[in-house]
Amino acid sequence: MNESPTSIAILLLNREVLFQPNFEILNPKLKMPPQIPKPTKPRNCGPPFTTPKPTNKFYFFYGHRNPSQNRPTVRGGLFSNRQTLNPNPSQPKPTTKPFNIKNWDPHFLSNPNSNPSPSTLSSASLRLSPIARFIVDAFRRNDNKWCPNVAAELSKLRRITPNLVAEVLKVQTNHTLASKFFHWAGSQRGYHHNFASYNALAYCLNRHHQFRAADQLPELMESQGKPPSEKQFEILIRMHSDANRGLRVYHVYEKMRNKFGVKPRVFLYNRVMDALVRTGHLDLALSVYDDLKEDGLVEESVTFMVLVKGLCKCGRIDEMLEVLGRMRERLCKPDVFAYTALVKILVPAGNLDACLRVWEEMKRDRVEPDVKAYATMIVGLAKGGRVQEGYELFREMKGKGCLVDRVIYGALVEAFVAEGKVELAFDLLKDLVSSGYRADLGIYICLIEGLCNLNRVQKAYKLFQLTVREGLEPDFLTVKPLLVAYAEANRMEEFCKLLEQMQKLGFPVIADLSKFFSVLVEKKGPIMALETFGQLKEKGHVSVEIYNIFMDSLHKIGEVKKALSLFDEMKGLSLKPDSFTYCTAILCLVDLGEIKEACACHNRIIEMSCIPSVAAYSSLTKGLCQIGEIDEAMLLVRDCLGNVSDGPLEFKYSLTIIHACKSNVAEKVIDVLNEMIEQGCSLDNVIYCSIISGMCKHGTIEEARKVFSNLRERNFLTESNTIVYDELLIDHMKKKTADLVLSSLKFFGLESKLKAKGCKLLPS
Repeated sequence: MNESPTSIAILLLNREVLFQPNFEILNPKLKMPPQIPKPTKPRNCGPPFTTPKPTNKFYFFYGHRNPSQNRPTVRGGLFSNRQTLNPNPSQPKPTTKPFNIKNWDPHFLSNPNSNPSPSTLSSASLRLSPIARFIVDAFRRNDNKWCPNVAAELSKLRRITPNLVAEVLKVQTNHTLASKFFHWAGSQRGYHHNFASYNALAYCLNRHHQFRAADQLPELMESQGKPPSEKQFEILIRMHSDANRGLRVYHVYEKMRNKFGVKPRVFLYNRVMDALVRTGHLDLALSVYDDLKEDGLVEESVTFMVLVKGLCKCGRIDEMLEVLGRMRERLCKPDVFAYTALVKILVPAGNLDACLRVWEEMKRDRVEPDVKAYATMIVGLAKGGRVQEGYELFREMKGKGCLVDRVIYGALVEAFVAEGKVELAFDLLKDLVSSGYRADLGIYICLIEGLCNLNRVQKAYKLFQLTVREGLEPDFLTVKPLLVAYAEANRMEEFCKLLEQMQKLGFPVIADLSKFFSVLVEKKGPIMALETFGQLKEKGHVSVEIYNIFMDSLHKIGEVKKALSLFDEMKGLSLKPDSFTYCTAILCLVDLGEIKEACACHNRIIEMSCIPSVAAYSSLTKGLCQIGEIDEAMLLVRDCLGNVSDGPLEFKYSLTIIHACKSNVAEKVIDVLNEMIEQGCSLDNVIYCSIISGMCKHGTIEEARKVFSNLRERNFLTESNTIVYDELLIDHMKKKTADLVLSSLKFFGLESKLKAKGCKLLPS
């Protein structure tokens, strides 16, 4: 039915009236509907008309509709873009993060309540692909051991790629499991390892110190139809080089060149030679250099410098200069860094003549030395006793306007003081201060010691006060020369004043006095040091450590009684002796023949839960052997070897002799004695007493006499000593027999009956 435009307009107007809402129901406060302004122009003759936006009225909204994928932008319209206000807004749904397969780990799938955070997972496992994580988890569930369960789980995978194998091997911590997995993957149908998987296995084996197995990978690659390239050998060489395994580097190099016919590049040649030079195999490095020339390769500057450094380390200076000349002809002149490196190698070795020759070569090449080269050279010459040549280089350095380091000043000052040229050292100190530096404590200590050696103690004391004013925190090394000088000159008043000043400055005076007396005893002897100590005892400057120093030094010069008098004096001062004190007392008492008192000192050490010294063990054991207490001496031998990590060799052979006596054959004991003599071990009374102890316990008197007669024939024993040890053998056998009879009587309960009859076999 055809309708005219006028009728269509009337229908649209009626629809607006019919569908107009009841505003009184929507909003009781509103009596009249909002007036909608009439459009001034028809809709099809311009842009859409705009309507005023009602405020706080949410029943209609006029404006632009939000565009979407299925609806284009709509402008205007009565019902377009309606908004409603929900009085009961629903709770917002929790936002769930989308599943990311990269964060998947089957280890946590068995526990759904667990929420693993990235921090709980290892960084290596987070970087793995999902299939690689599945393989690693299969290993983990089976205790990282290859078993049929692991193979069954891996058979679920449809396809294994070489890159996947390499990915798993990179994070594997068990080299055995890694090898099994590598071979299992190689046995799959249609699978072939690539260079990445071979390299990953090499890294895994080397990471777990299985470098010998890693060296066999080239043979494995060749057997599987994948000949190794230079890259595989470079990996092995780099691994051995980083671990300083020079011979292994050469082994891989020989295999690479001779067995597989792979010729290295110059870079790899340099790496092989550098590893051999660093590990002390210079001759092998030179043979590798010959191979480089045979292959027709051209040397680089690194090649020459590796050889030059190696020759410098071995002191082969003429050959080093020859290589330097070859470097100039074929390539270029060495720079200042190369020459400085050579000097730094030669200085610690003490080869100063070679250092000067290298310095002349540097001048010949017109290479200007830098501050580091000057400092290395001057310090090396100063410490090597050639301070005058170092001082000339110092003046040359100053003339060029180079910045002189404080280390150079310190080395020159120390060297001048050692030669007694203190005035020159003070001139350097003035130059140091005028250059804007502040002298360190080491320089002041050298100057104080030099002044004290020249008996200029007053000036040295003023220098010490200067260190205090400048806040350099002087220590014992600073005041040691002053204390020694005051003690040598017997200026005890100034000595005590210095001690008081040290105490005010926070010095540990008692501990420093122990160090001082150690120096004084070593320099002047214990007698002179005791005189100084006698004047300090009145002021309470005593300690156990000081007494130990004097007792030990007096025992060494044979003044045993004076040492024991100090031991008694220490106990009178209520000082508690330590284990070192008792050990020194044992040595002194054994020298005087007072074995019982020495045993009492040993017991005191044991009561203190300490261990005697090896010297105390040896001395007390020999003393017990001298008085015939053989069983107690052997007990001390066992105690010493059980408590001391490196006991005397005589003690070790004593137990070997006792063990040889169990056979009751004199020849076996003589064989042990011959071995002792070959090892340079002396035959003393401990060895002879061990023969007596072993034969009396396990053998017979006749076999023991055969051993002593053999030693007598070989002039290891004099005739008088042979008689003494024979009597000692008989007495010890009687004692052992009596002990055996007494033990039998006690075992059978006959001791009381024999005591009643007054038997003389039993002790009263």
